[in-house]
Amino acid sequence: MYLLWEIIIGILAGFLAGQIVKGSGMGILIDLLVGIVGSILGGWIFGLLGLATYGLLGQLVMATVGAIVLLLIVKAIKK
Repeated sequence: MYLLWEIIIGILAGFLAGQIVKGSGMGILIDLLVGIVGSILGGWIFGLLGLATYGLLGQLVMATVGAIVLLLIVKAIKK
């Protein structure tokens, strides 16, 4: 069940980050991959800042922040 929640959070985080950065989603598979990598990146960033997240909403915020940072990095590299 935990894995299912992580996948759902990854899809939502990737979708939200795509909406915020690009203005549209990028497809469910890319949203999932961006969300999963963003979740890892968000956990690392939040750990560096000494922040902790609890619950489903906290995990979603952390993963979305990480996914946004990931998309901004990719966008900067492409330029």
